[in-house]
Amino acid sequence: MWRVILVYVCICLFGVSIITRVALIQFKEGEMWRARAKTLTTQEFVVDASRGNIYDVNQNLLATSLPYYEIGIDVNTEYIKQLSSSEFNKKADSLSVALANLLGNKSRREYFSELRLARTSGDRYVQLAKEVSYKQLQLIKKFPLFRLGKNKGGFVVLQTSKRERPFQLLASRTIGYDREEVKPIGLEGAYNQYLKGTVGRRLMQKIAGGVWMPLTDENELEPEDGSDVISTIDINIQDVAEHSLLTQLAKHNADHGCAILMDVNTGAVKAIANLSRKDSGEYVENYNYAIGSATDPGSTFKLASLMAAMEDGYIDLNDTVDVGNGSCKFFDVQVKDSHHPEKSKMTVQEVFEQSSNVGVAKLIYRHYAKDPQKFVDRLCKFNLNNALGIAIAGEAKPRIKTIKDKDWSGVTLPQMAYGYELSIAPLQLLSFYNAVANNGITVRPQFVSEIRKKGRVIKKFEPEIVGTSPICSRKTIEMAKRMMEGVVAHGTGKALKNSAFTVAGKTGTAQILVNGSYKDRDKKAIYQASFVGYFPADNPKYSCIVVVSSPSSGEYYGAKVAGPVFKDIADKIYSTSLEIHKEINAVQPEFALRAPAVKPGVYKDISKSLTVLDIKTQSESFASGWTYPQLKDSLSIVLPTWKVADDLKKNIVPNVLGMCAQDALFLLENNGFRVKLIGSGVITKQSIEAGTKFIKGTTIQLELT
Repeated sequence: MWRVILVYVCICLFGVSIITRVALIQFKEGEMWRARAKTLTTQEFVVDASRGNIYDVNQNLLATSLPYYEIGIDVNTEYIKQLSSSEFNKKADSLSVALANLLGNKSRREYFSELRLARTSGDRYVQLAKEVSYKQLQLIKKFPLFRLGKNKGGFVVLQTSKRERPFQLLASRTIGYDREEVKPIGLEGAYNQYLKGTVGRRLMQKIAGGVWMPLTDENELEPEDGSDVISTIDINIQDVAEHSLLTQLAKHNADHGCAILMDVNTGAVKAIANLSRKDSGEYVENYNYAIGSATDPGSTFKLASLMAAMEDGYIDLNDTVDVGNGSCKFFDVQVKDSHHPEKSKMTVQEVFEQSSNVGVAKLIYRHYAKDPQKFVDRLCKFNLNNALGIAIAGEAKPRIKTIKDKDWSGVTLPQMAYGYELSIAPLQLLSFYNAVANNGITVRPQFVSEIRKKGRVIKKFEPEIVGTSPICSRKTIEMAKRMMEGVVAHGTGKALKNSAFTVAGKTGTAQILVNGSYKDRDKKAIYQASFVGYFPADNPKYSCIVVVSSPSSGEYYGAKVAGPVFKDIADKIYSTSLEIHKEINAVQPEFALRAPAVKPGVYKDISKSLTVLDIKTQSESFASGWTYPQLKDSLSIVLPTWKVADDLKKNIVPNVLGMCAQDALFLLENNGFRVKLIGSGVITKQSIEAGTKFIKGTTIQLELT
């Protein structure tokens, strides 16, 4: 019995513990468990704000968020549950037909099956379609059942947004993107704090099938839309830059290339194109070479080298150097010019115009061999050793070697003189040339001019000066400008010479290092062609750089490969921008100071025209109807009344000489004449003399100039 009693006691204790635990859960821990249960079935979800738009400088839309919708149905509303099976099937079939015809993602049969299954199983929510446009949504709201709304018809709508670019691939890398789990790039990433807005909150309930359905039509906390970014990009110039760059890349079968156009005074980037070749041969914009790729610049760096020697007082434009036959040696390194020099002794101006590697290397080595760090220090004062600190992420860090670097050697100084053993990104090199055009002032390149919130400017970006300002003396700047103008006037850049406006710049051809080698798989040298400069040369407004990497068609010189892109961009600017055109002489020509000859015609029309043109007139007090204007003096016109209508009423032929055909036809045909016109312009002869009698139906021939 003691075993039975023991079992009995244990069972009683177990029962008491269960009852005690139930009581604790119900009364003491009840609130906690109810709250936890609620979190499992009801949850607050984030509602993304509508992302701000990105515009170009002319308010053309570059990137925007378009609303898209997810639609579904709750078949457990009181109204739907009260419908008989036949009534529900009829309405569901009509809804299925409408959805299938509009969306086309499913057939009528598929929609109908989903609706019947939901009603049978009692599902609270059935998703019917995703990525429904706003226009489609407005039509869907009028469909059977859905037109009754959420409470009766069970219509459920969830809004999402999708980023779209109206101009597709134009400036796509510069516009960039901001995606989850991916490092943001371009303007989307740099100005995300303004574009993203503030998220909202929405309460949703988890129902059968793990589906989350909104509890109410309204958000718990409404999201606040992001601000708009006004970029400095001009999409019309961007279009020209990309298409011209694409043409040259395809023509020369190049690996990749870039082009940048910048405002000289403000640093505003008007166009930036980056294209690279895929394995299929198609060119796409998938990397920002203009900002992120630092390479040996080659001959375009010669400007900095010669300016350093000029600023240190070692040379001027008329100093000479012996280039021999265009070849020389520095220790074990052979330096060669790309073409045989026209003469053995050349001035500094000629060395730059003809892009002589030997001439520049000798000049720099002659003056800095004993103190090469002085040359490096001068380059650093030009702001060539630091990144520009632009807003867009991914800027490459330039490298200017110093004598403390482990890879500095006896040939580093002459090699640096003509653009080797250093690296710099295209935008950084353009910034240096832009500083020369801007009289020594370096401005930071800008990609955004304003931030706007609901049309109101909340932040404006002013031009920013970078580093030491100015970078050198005015004398050095003037000599640098003369050298660059000479390159285009009668040097290696003659192909860019333009009769409408002047261009200053420098061609560049460099053998570059790719994957640790200066040669490709076919043992051929890998080149980079470039042209950088500004225009108009006499009053710089825009600076531009074009770089084409690894052309493989046999042509690799900067003027022929990169130059045409620069020219296309400059021509587009000249044809669409009045600010770079020379001012028209303000002195008016003699003919503009005289009152013009005026044809006879309707008084009201002539008087109004002369008033708008601000030409002095004198009219007779009774002037009305028709008038035959007469020149009183060189500045004013008299408008007397011309009683031509009275003559016609008396069957007298009027004098219509000097009139236009339109007025003469109106007068004569309305008074019975048959008119024959010969020629066009002003009437100089009429077949029936003025003052003679006529009868209706008479034919009159009018000869015009």
